[in-house]
Parts: sequence; structure tokens; C-alpha cells
Amino acid sequence: QMEDPIQLKEEGNKYFQTNDYEKALQSYTQAIKLNKDKALQAVLYRNRAACFLKKEEYAKAASDASRAIDINSSDIKALYRRSQALEKLGKLDQAFKDAQKCATLEPRNRNFQETLRRLGANIQEKVNAGEALRIQFSTDMRVQKMFEILLDENSEKEKREKAANNLIVLGREEAGAERIFQNNGVSLLLQLIETKNPELILAAVRTLSGMCTGHKARATAILHYLGIDNICMWMSVDNEEISLAVCNLLQTITDCLLGQGKEEHHGKEEAVVLDTKKDLRLITLRLLDMLVSRNVSGQGRDRALNLLNKNIPRKDLKDLDNSRTIFVIDNGLKKILEVVGQIPELPGCLPLTENTQLTASVLLNKLYDDLRCDPERDNYRVTCEEYIKSKIDPQDMDKTLHAIQMVSGVLQGPFDLGNKLLGMKGIMEMMVSLCGSEREVDQLVAVEALIHASTKLSRATFIISNGVNLLKEIYKKTKNEKIKIRALVGLCKLGSAGGTDYGLRQFAEGSTEKLAKQCRKWLCNTSIDARTRKWAVEGMSYLTLDADVKDDFVEDGPALQAMFELAKTSDKTILYSVASTLVNCTNSYDTKELVPELVQLAKFSKQHVPEEHPKDKKDFVVKRVKRLLKAGVVSALACMVKADSAILTEQSKELIARVFLALCEDPKDRGTIVAQGGGKALIPLAVEGTEVGKIKASHALAKIAAISNPDIAFPGERVYEVVRPLVSLLNTERDGLQNYEALLGLTNFSGRSDKLRTKIVKEKALPDIENYMFENHDQLRQAATECMCNLVVNKEVQERFVADGNDRLKLVVLLCGEDDEKVQVAAAGALAMLTAAQKKLCFKMTEVTTQWLEILQRLCLHDNMKVQHRGLVTAFNLISADKELAKKLVESELLEILTYIGKQEDHPKHQDIINIARDCLTKCMDYGLIKPLSQA
Repeated sequence: QMEDPIQLKEEGNKYFQTNDYEKALQSYTQAIKLNKDKALQAVLYRNRAACFLKKEEYAKAASDASRAIDINSSDIKALYRRSQALEKLGKLDQAFKDAQKCATLEPRNRNFQETLRRLGANIQEKVNAGEALRIQFSTDMRVQKMFEILLDENSEKEKREKAANNLIVLGREEAGAERIFQNNGVSLLLQLIETKNPELILAAVRTLSGMCTGHKARATAILHYLGIDNICMWMSVDNEEISLAVCNLLQTITDCLLGQGKEEHHGKEEAVVLDTKKDLRLITLRLLDMLVSRNVSGQGRDRALNLLNKNIPRKDLKDLDNSRTIFVIDNGLKKILEVVGQIPELPGCLPLTENTQLTASVLLNKLYDDLRCDPERDNYRVTCEEYIKSKIDPQDMDKTLHAIQMVSGVLQGPFDLGNKLLGMKGIMEMMVSLCGSEREVDQLVAVEALIHASTKLSRATFIISNGVNLLKEIYKKTKNEKIKIRALVGLCKLGSAGGTDYGLRQFAEGSTEKLAKQCRKWLCNTSIDARTRKWAVEGMSYLTLDADVKDDFVEDGPALQAMFELAKTSDKTILYSVASTLVNCTNSYDTKELVPELVQLAKFSKQHVPEEHPKDKKDFVVKRVKRLLKAGVVSALACMVKADSAILTEQSKELIARVFLALCEDPKDRGTIVAQGGGKALIPLAVEGTEVGKIKASHALAKIAAISNPDIAFPGERVYEVVRPLVSLLNTERDGLQNYEALLGLTNFSGRSDKLRTKIVKEKALPDIENYMFENHDQLRQAATECMCNLVVNKEVQERFVADGNDRLKLVVLLCGEDDEKVQVAAAGALAMLTAAQKKLCFKMTEVTTQWLEILQRLCLHDNMKVQHRGLVTAFNLISADKELAKKLVESELLEILTYIGKQEDHPKHQDIINIARDCLTKCMDYGLIKPLSQA
């Protein structure tokens, strides 16, 4: 056993270096007992502190380091070790002070600086955490107080309302939602729902929606706690506000389960894998059960259908997984058919709203469109056929009527499938025979089914042969307005099957005006249910093929307003009918040009030759357009465009685009169209729909873009969405007017900002614009050149002119020599800007054509001051670019031209031209190419 403290210290150091901290500790402790030297004692204490740090005995480490510091207050190692120990003990402020002393003693030590930064951040975090705890405690108290007020029946109404609103706001904030959740809030919210007080129920449901938003784990926990059966029961109530609020809650939960929206992770939640498929299937099954439950209100049924419509079909058909759709078809197709087969006029009908059955038809259509292959579609068809067959019973007319109603409902959804169902044995015959029934309900269902069936020409032919006389008889004899209006629409639809008013007049026996007047009365009669009034709209869509009818209709303000109001409803048939009526009124349908020789031949063979009605001439059409604009047609169309894609079909979009194009014909009306939201409404029509519809909408956009301030017509980022539709019209397959107005629109846009110019270039419009600069048509060539004049300000466009192997600059130079003055103005402007921006183009200009100098001289002598000024600017650019270039110009007749212009007396009208000529001469003098007159 050693007696020397120094040897013991050395022994301890060796043990420490070999990580034997226990033996090192023993050596240092023995040395401390034997040592009498203060300096050595400080070293021993700090070394033993290092051992305690390694052994994670932080209190002992801090104590030994303090003893060393007591002996030597500047012992930097002892200070640092105490700082480390205090940090581990959570005494961050004391640890920071020691680290600060270390950094003061050795300012360049990076280790100390890093420790200071880390400790500073930890201290701040601790302060923040303390504040968070204080806020958390405060929030907990607020939540508790809110629930006390809400659950206390004796609370004042004003206090309860305030507490309810505060709770909703708190639920939308992440911190507030978590505090409510952690403090038994879901249970308390359930208690609020069970009070059956509508205001408290709404507050509770909306708070739950906020708590679920963007948080999968919490949404899943709330779903399980509340139970899907309870949620569906609350959604089933006959209270629109509560039903909608619960629907939103279930949609929020579904979004979380599907992984949609912003997903926020908290704590260990990232490591938790939540299996959502089981929950999603259970939700789907319960929604399908709601469709056929008699305990569910009409509004509740609509909510269930809307949720299925939104969440079951794929959002993107590129996604190959349509398993949700297959699951619904297997487990709920018959239930959806049961809904579309309901007849409100019969006893035992499920509670429905005016939109329930149409929404169910939309769901049938979405499910059918979401199928990926023929076997899936065949399974869908067979399921429908078997279910409909099971309902047909010759001994039970009511049951059979439900089957016909189902076919009618399918025809309003997946039409191709509906047409196949019409081919089922006896279906068409049954429809016709039911028209002859004495029961009004039979007539009602049968007539409606015939109307939907007659869309297909082959079916229309069958009905014309077998059912027209019955429809006429029903229309004349029935006193039931619902049946009468349907019979009228059936006759109109069959009569206009050829697409003209000739057949219509035959069926209406020449009295189309009388029928239209009756339709307008039904339209304006708000006491009639909306479902029946929609048939009046469809009737007008056929009757307005008659020029007299359309002229009278646009003059009937109340009827127009009634139609516009109905267009706001979510009904596919109404949207199509309104759009068709407006197409007829604006004459925006396609017309075939009559060949005079064929007309004479037809007359000779005593065939009917359709002649243009006087009221279909341009003057009458313009008057009708003005009347529609005054009545607010643009606002109605803008509202229609916002409808769901399942309701606003591609055909309806095309019709709306046709109407917009007709409305935009007069430039004076385009400001009104923009002010009423027409510009915004046209953008989606130009992007999605039929090819014809997209072209018509793009053309309407071009008309607006050509003369409107883009910042007003298409504010914000919307203007960039308009560029692609305009560029799509720069196509040889489009007519000259479409090309011209698209170029005007792009010219207007390219003059607004460089961002827009870049967008035009990115849409690959440059080659097309260049092609139109070669056009023989003067206006097209002028418009294209003006557009290019604006585009050359863009650097990317300039670089394309600079690039080798292209004739772009040559084209611009040659266009400067054109006789068309407007083309010259634009081309000279482009040339002036290009040569000002790129010195290389100054040299290139002299190489592209031998005529360059002659053309430049002609520009500088031009009678049009705009052309002359641009020519002189180009000359100045060439002179400024290079002395040799300047010499070429001085040696030509251009010097005389510049001298002649420069010597002119100052004149306000010509001053810019005179000044630029003088600048050219001054630059030549600077080069020493010419001398001032006094030195000559």
C-alpha cells in the first residue's frame, strides 16, 4: 500500500485511462486522505469529479469540483466538470454560469462555446415549457369552466352561447383540442349531445369536428368512443343544421382515416400504425343501412348519399384500387336501387327530399364509371337486372311500379346501363301500358320513365309508334298538374327528336306558343313542388326550338328568373335543360349551311325544306342576348359551372360554353360578363369537357382577353390559367377568327408582365405565333407580329433570336419592309427592342439579308412617326454596338437621313425623333467617323 499522494494520483490516472473508474476512484480518495498540499488537493478533487461523472454520480461530481474550485477559483477543468454535472442534475442556470467562466478564461475554445450555445437553448426551452405548463393549466381551467356552464341547466342563455362558441374555437386549435381530449372532454361532449338541446348538440358536434381535423389517432379514438351507430343516428334526425354538422364530423373522420388533409404527428404517434380499413368498411356499411331505414329523415338519407358519393369512387382514375366501389356494389347496390325506386305518391314510401332520388342516381352513375373492366360492369348490370326482375309481379301493380321507377332512376344515372335495362323483356311495353292506366300514380311514373327512355332515338321510335296518342290523351284529359306537365315534356321531347322545331310543331299541332305559355306559368308557380317545376324547364328546352317561343320567353322576366333560380339546384336534368334553353335562345347551336341547288331539288320533289324563321335572324338574336344579360344570365351560368362533376355533365359544359361565346359576341357586353363572374366561370369550361366545348369556352376567353384589362378580368394567379386555352386556339384546325382573337388576347397578356410572357413561352406558343407572322391574311399577320413585339422583351425569347440556325430575326427585318403599316409598326418595335437588348443581334441583323440597310433607311424616312422613331432607335442601337457597324452606316445614305432629321428645328410633336437622330450623329462623332460642322 502506497503512502505517496503523487504516486497514488499517477496510479489513479492510469486506471482512469483504462476505463477502470472504480479503482481510479479508490486511488484518488486515498491520495486525498494523505495529501497536505493545497494545489495537489485541487487536482485530486477535480480528477475524482471526472470519475464520478463517468459513473453518472452527478451530485458527488459537482461536490468534488466545487471543492477544487474553492481551492483555485480559476481551475478551468474543475469549472467545466461542475458545469457538466450541474447540467445533468437539471440546474441549467448554474451550469451556464460555470460554462460562461470557462469561455471567459479560454475564449477560443470551441468546446466551451458549443456548451454555452447548447445550455442557452436548453434554458430557453425550459422557460418555454414552463410557460406552456402555465398555459396548459389555464386552458384546462377554461375547458372545465365551459363544460360547467354548458351542463348547468340554470346557466344564463348568453353565457351558454358564449361558452359553446369558445369551445368550438378551442376545438379547432391543436393545443386546445388536445387539452379537451386529455381532460375527459369527449365524454363531456357526449353528455351535451344527450341533452337533446339543439344548440348544445351543434356546439358539441362542431367541437368534435375541430378535434378530429388532421389527427388520425384522435379521430379514430373519437369514432370508437362515440360509436358509428350513434353518429349515424344523430345524422338521421329531421333537423337540417344538426344533420349537416354530424355529416361534416363524419366526413372529417373519414378524411383522417383515408389519410387526406394535413396529418400532424405528436409524440409516439408516428410509431403507431393505425389499421383504418375495418373502420372505413364499418362506416360504409352503416351509411348503406341508412339508405333503406325508415327511421332516417329525408335529409339524413341525403347526407348518407352525399358521403358515399364523395368518398367511395376514386378521385383519380389512374389509381388502380377501386375496392371501395366493389365493396359498395356487393353490399349496397340493391339498397341504392331501392331508394331510386321509391314512389312518394304511394303509401309506405321512405322519407325523401326533392333531391334524394337524383342524388342516388348520381351515386349509381359514379359507381358505374369507377368500374375498371367489362366483368365488373357485367356484374353491376346483372345485379340490377335480377333485382328489378324480382320486383315485377303481375299480381301486385305497386311492386311492378317500383321496378319501372328503378329503371327510370338508372336512366338518370349510368345511361348506357339504363338503356340495357330497357331491353329487358316487357319493360318498354309495361311503360306504355301503364300510361293507359286509370290510376294517376301509374300515369305519373310511366310518363316520367318514357321521357327518360326517349333520349335514345331507337327507344323514341318505339314510343312514337306506341305511346304518343296516349300521351296526348293524358295531357288533354288529366287535371293533375304533375302528370300534365310530364306528358307535355314527353310530347315535346319526342317531337324534337329530329333536332328541329318541325317535328315539334307536328306533335304540338301548331300550338307551341300555347304550350310554352303553360310551361312558363308552371315555372313561375312557386306553390308547385320543385321536382314538378323542373319538368317545366325541360319542356322549355324543347319548345324554345321554336323562334316565336324563344322570343316570348326572354321577354318574360319572372319566368327567366324562376329558371335561373332552379339552375342553382343540384339536379343534372335541370342544368342540362337550362343550358339547352339558353343555347336555343342565343342561337348558339350548330347550323348547317343550305346548298341552294339542294334546296331547289327538295322543293321540286315536294319535300319539306326548313327555312330560317325571321326571328332567328341576327337582329333578333342580338336583342335576346341583350335581354338575357340584363336579366343576370351570367351569374346563373357561373353558379351552374360550380356544380359537382357528376351533375354538370360534359354535354352541359359544352352547352354553357356555347352560350358564353354567344354572350361575348359584342365587345360592349364583355365588361358586364367579367363583372358578373363570367371570366372565372369560363376557365374550367376551357380545360375540361368535350373538345367542342373546350374550343367554344377558349374562344369566349379569347374575346374577353383581347380587350379587357387582365388584372380585372382574371385577377391574381387566375390569369396564368387562361394562357393555355388561348394557345390551344393557335391551331390550323381552328378558324381564322379564333386564331385572330387568341393572338389579340396573347398580345394583351404579353404586354402586362414578364411572368406572363414566360408562361406564354412555356406553353410552346412561340412557333405558332411565328407561323402566323408568315400568314397571307393581313389581320392574322399583324396580330402575330404585334404579339411578338411584346414577347421580345423576354430574355428567353431574345436568346432564341440570338441562337444560330434560325431565321427569326430575318423574318422580323423583312416584315419591317412590308407595305402594311400596322405590321411595320409592330415589326419595327420588335427590331428596336431586340437590337437594344442584345448586341449580338446588331451584327446578326447585317447578315440575315442583303436588304437590311435599305429596309432600315426606309424605316428612318417613314411618314408614320411611330415607324420612323423605331427605325431611328434601331439605327442608334447598331451605331452604339460597334464602331465598324457605325462606319458601315456612315458610309451609306443613312448619314444624310440622320443629318437631315437632326438639323430640323425643335418641335414638340417630332422632338423624340429629332433627339434620337442627334444622338446617332453624336455617337458617330465620338467614334471620330464624322466631324462637327464647324470643323468640317
